[in-house]
Amino acid sequence: MIQLPASYQEYLAGKSESFINTVRPVLMQSAAEKTHGVRILVLPHGHQAHLDPTIPFGTVVEDID
Repeated sequence: MIQLPASYQEYLAGKSESFINTVRPVLMQSAAEKTHGVRILVLPHGHQAHLDPTIPFGTVVEDID
């Protein structure tokens, strides 16, 4: 089982279940590959997460689309 880095676990702390269900698969992918961080886009009607090669592994950046 893949363990999320502490920084990702801290990022998820206190977030809604819906938000966690949206971004967790990408955080898990990042943790499995250990090469890129994650960018979370804040959209008008929700959130979207993707791996970002410009962000170091273990880092989450929120951005407005």
